[in-house]
Amino acid sequence: MEALIETLYSIPLLGLIFQLIGYVIEVMPSVAPIVLGLATPIALGALCGLLNERSGVVNIGIEGMMITGAFMGFTVAAFVAPHVPGEPTAVFGLTPALLIGLLAAVLSAMALSVLHAWLSISIRADQIISGTIINITALGLTAYLNQLISRTSPESPGRLDKFDPPEALTDLPVVGWILEMFLRQGPLAMSVIILVIVLQVLLFRSRWGLRTRAVGEHPKAAETVGIDVIRLRYRNVIVGGVFAGLAGAYLSMEATTGFQNGMTNGRGFIALAALIFGRWTPIGAFLAALLFTASEALGTAIRFGPPEGQLGEVLTAVPSQFFSALPYLITIIILAGVVGRSIPPAAVGRPYEKESTA
Repeated sequence: MEALIETLYSIPLLGLIFQLIGYVIEVMPSVAPIVLGLATPIALGALCGLLNERSGVVNIGIEGMMITGAFMGFTVAAFVAPHVPGEPTAVFGLTPALLIGLLAAVLSAMALSVLHAWLSISIRADQIISGTIINITALGLTAYLNQLISRTSPESPGRLDKFDPPEALTDLPVVGWILEMFLRQGPLAMSVIILVIVLQVLLFRSRWGLRTRAVGEHPKAAETVGIDVIRLRYRNVIVGGVFAGLAGAYLSMEATTGFQNGMTNGRGFIALAALIFGRWTPIGAFLAALLFTASEALGTAIRFGPPEGQLGEVLTAVPSQFFSALPYLITIIILAGVVGRSIPPAAVGRPYEKESTA
């Protein structure tokens, strides 16, 4: 076997590709937790977009909802912490301040979802413009408020800690690294796989899911069988804000210990790309998020433990910024090849006016 590997590696040009594949297989178990951590806000944002678009509403304002959740979560937790003391729990390091901040992140993103729902569903405004307004306003307002608040130098309320799984699980052959990937996480990252599975089952195996898909495909037909199209769209858009708020809270309360201007860094738009690439399914969007972020985790592995030989020389010569930009390049390349073949819900983006009963 080793002789075959050496032969493949020695092939000009193709040998570098085989070496890269071997290196990826070798380092994947160690970087898998990083991949899931990077994919968490994208996957949560994609779930937000899923609830919107499956019911017929386009939401490109996910970026703005995420940055608002990140700002409100950290800021509220920082100001509450001195007044609501409490020892961190043994698991995840939860404190009353962090829980209140998490709730603030979710409620703030839901408030923007209410605005988007009102503009898109009741006012029947252009849904793209509505989402753009939310993005621009949220990015600008959070940056301004952060500048004002930073003058008071609020103390960090801490962060949500990662769970340390027992070695008996992580050392299991074959599946140990997969278990470590999902268990060596904080509560928000760990909850992603649960949320994805629950939404997958509900969307395709429940009455709510059937009604949601019916409203997204043919709202007039759905109304004829007694489904309240307007009410269901409102509910789904607002609930979608919960996932955007959790994505923002992850960035400022679990992945880091503070808020930075523009820290979403385009993740809301990558979430929409993951949704399209995943064909508007929760599991598909989650797998797409993992794919988009694997390249960034690979860049981290190369920076701290480059491969040996000629491949290592080539990869270490590549600027680290390239690996940071790679998820965006992969997004463009994949969408260029997939977007024409992915069929969105038929009524997505089309305002609906309830049939007159007169």
